[in-house]
Amino acid sequence: MPLASLPSDEGVGGMGDEAYRFIDIAADMGFSVWQLLPLNPLGFGNSPYQPYSSFAGDEIYVSLAMLQRDGYLPEGFEPYACTGDADRIDYPAAREYKEKYLRIAAKNFYAKNSEKKAFSAFAAQDWVYKFGVFLALKSQNGMRAWNEWPVEQRDWIIDGKYDLTHLKDEIDYGVFVQYMFYKQWMKIKKYANSKKLKLMGDVPFYVGIDSLDVWSGRKNFLLNKDGHPDFIAGVPPDIFNDDGQRWGNPIYDWDYIKADGFKFWLDRFGYNAGLFDILRIDHFRAFDTFWKVPSSCPTARDGVWVKAPGFEFFHLLYEKMPDIKIVAEDLGGDDVPGVIALREGFDLMGMNVANFTIFSKVPTVVHQLIYTGTHDNETVLGWYQSMDEAGRKVFRSKLKGFGSPHEHIAKRMLRYVFGSVCAMAIVPVADILCLDNRAKLNSPGTVGSPNWEWRLSSFSPLKKKVKFIRELLIETKRAK
Repeated sequence: MPLASLPSDEGVGGMGDEAYRFIDIAADMGFSVWQLLPLNPLGFGNSPYQPYSSFAGDEIYVSLAMLQRDGYLPEGFEPYACTGDADRIDYPAAREYKEKYLRIAAKNFYAKNSEKKAFSAFAAQDWVYKFGVFLALKSQNGMRAWNEWPVEQRDWIIDGKYDLTHLKDEIDYGVFVQYMFYKQWMKIKKYANSKKLKLMGDVPFYVGIDSLDVWSGRKNFLLNKDGHPDFIAGVPPDIFNDDGQRWGNPIYDWDYIKADGFKFWLDRFGYNAGLFDILRIDHFRAFDTFWKVPSSCPTARDGVWVKAPGFEFFHLLYEKMPDIKIVAEDLGGDDVPGVIALREGFDLMGMNVANFTIFSKVPTVVHQLIYTGTHDNETVLGWYQSMDEAGRKVFRSKLKGFGSPHEHIAKRMLRYVFGSVCAMAIVPVADILCLDNRAKLNSPGTVGSPNWEWRLSSFSPLKKKVKFIRELLIETKRAK
């Protein structure tokens, strides 16, 4: 369940009461893991996979109600006025609403100076001030990407020569937001853990070109002298798109990263391991081989597979962080010998998406995560509705023995997934609620609306499912 998709009276789900209520419901159902999408600042098209930073959190998730309780906002601030559908997120409207009050809270925070010790410790991290500068300069340049800024601003991160005095208030605001994000998130993590619920975070393999990661670490990427990528990421033609998927993220300079002791990756994993109990590596296969596309190509067809030093990196990672918990999103590489060897070499669980495998002869194995579908799939009901009658008949036959033939198709799919031998089973809230494709989160290879916009308008439908899910998890021996 994405954090953004939780019901909220602030326009978008975040770290307010809604997160705690969801944790309570999930725990009552018997779940032991909550998997989320990346919480980093959303990039182009509101995508969580084009983040502005691998460390920062998006300010859109900071709860105004929690700031009010901390004394940084007055009682009874103006409520969010939803002008669209209750089950859709209007990101621009939510951002405009929240920013107004976040700026008021920032002024009150600095005036009170009541959390000086904790704030100073957080702000002392290398990335925090730099991220404040990054956002301040973006704002000064009409939110254009850093590689389109005047050269003296673009190169501040290298030489420190550009005078930032006039941007002090804006930089301070950015630092405040990151502190509050971290503070509120760690409270949620503590509460979830107290309910025996582990949080599974999502680490995107790639970062956005317009990010602090690239601006401050250009040597880690294959860029030209003006800061534009020579090559970009994606995947070749697949079941989602005949032209492949042209993601546009810059490609890593693995020779430099390796020579630098994999510092870039160790820092990313180390910080995120403190925010979550388990890390899901998105696009894991790229640690073995990645699709390298010339940036001049309009599609992802004209790329080549390139070998990455995955074994060397993971050997070092586990040497430095032996207790880190990782699972691998190995889709697209689950039948590639190098990817299999890398995953098995470090005893990582891969993924089995029933939406893909139920029609195949691919066996389910114990050391896997099984899903009804991921954020890139149709909902079970939406998928079923898109089939012709012959396909529906075969699908129903595959679910023989998993519930009554008259039971809702999504419920039968839940029984199939929870009844599998896989060590971990994860299901989207949309499938628990038996929703159609209006609740689909993302269509791979497309950008913008309606991707990432679905949200739950009320907890009531989910609360009605507590008894059913609890009994199902006990029946399938996934809960006591």
